[in-house]
Amino acid sequence: MEEKRSLAQQYIDGLRNAYLRAGDLSAEEWIHFEGVKQGISAADEMALLKKYPEMPASLVELLEFADGTYWRQYGEEKIAFYFLGSDVDEGEYPYYLYSAAQLIEDDDMDYGDNFADLFEWYRDEMEAAGTDIFVDPRIRQDGSRCDWLCFSDCMNNGGTSRLFIDFTPAKGGRKGQIIRYLHDPDRLDVIADSFDEYLMMLMDKNYAFIQPEFF
Repeated sequence: MEEKRSLAQQYIDGLRNAYLRAGDLSAEEWIHFEGVKQGISAADEMALLKKYPEMPASLVELLEFADGTYWRQYGEEKIAFYFLGSDVDEGEYPYYLYSAAQLIEDDDMDYGDNFADLFEWYRDEMEAAGTDIFVDPRIRQDGSRCDWLCFSDCMNNGGTSRLFIDFTPAKGGRKGQIIRYLHDPDRLDVIADSFDEYLMMLMDKNYAFIQPEFF
């Protein structure tokens, strides 16, 4: 009997098929990527799980397939490869996957404080115009108590949008929910209750972020 594929494996298989059917250039992009990428090392995986014991198993499995696609050095080549998406532009906006090293490094950045400072500044600037920044009520706004893990930057290198796993939600939120930051106007939204739900959203959208014009 055929072994049931994990959600992460289903996502990877679907991603491969989406690239191959999107056109000659996107198919070439996938074939090249699959030929140079490497999975996370056993040592890095152990270090990552030690630092993030609540890291979703599906995210670890994606890293076992490819240890990052965000300007990731594989041998003599640096790869920038669209691996994820979100709900922006009906799901047609692509994102990169952080490597284990980037995930560990980003642990030293307090995104809660950074975004809390941004909101405070933005609210002061926009007060005269009668507008305000939006923060999903399921997201804690007390920066000193926020524990987020940034796992993805968008095709604009994070300048437009980034994705986070939120381990310290506000009342009404869920631990492990996925936060999407979007710039101009700046806002934070919960786009999925878990990383698995997030992957299923991308699959349900048929990997809409793979657009021929991006290749």
